[in-house]
Amino acid sequence: MPNLIQNLIAHLPDEAATNALGKSLAGVLTPGLVIYLQGDLGAGKTALTRALLQAAGHVGHVRSPTYTLAEPYTVQINGQPTEVIHFDLYRMISADEFLEAGFREYFNARSVCIVEWPEKAQQLLPAPDIRISLQIEGDGRAVELTALSAQGVACLNRLHIPP
Repeated sequence: MPNLIQNLIAHLPDEAATNALGKSLAGVLTPGLVIYLQGDLGAGKTALTRALLQAAGHVGHVRSPTYTLAEPYTVQINGQPTEVIHFDLYRMISADEFLEAGFREYFNARSVCIVEWPEKAQQLLPAPDIRISLQIEGDGRAVELTALSAQGVACLNRLHIPP
């Protein structure tokens, strides 16, 4: 049985490397996936998501959901239209806002949910399939991708992180 990748660590020296990782992630997405993005302000969470969405076929501006808390996008995954919902829970005052907004319904087998600042509603969120941690490191970023489910492991095993 081959070794299954459950954890990947890489250095992203610049914005181009972050974009390349987003493009690679777009190629391994599957409906039903939940991805947590963690890192300080300015660590590159939204930039990574923007690159992923554009590589998945979204045409047009990718807005940061800092004030709206969630932005849905329809892209093609394996030739099928799939909704990717980008959440940014940074400005959420209480976890109740998450419930009141009806966000729980987005977490289903047909959508991909990418959540920045998941700790703001962690008790209400489904467990992630993949956790991506970004840290500022010199002029670039350190990134750690951790698979936390069978679906997450399958994605990381198909992922190519460009050098």
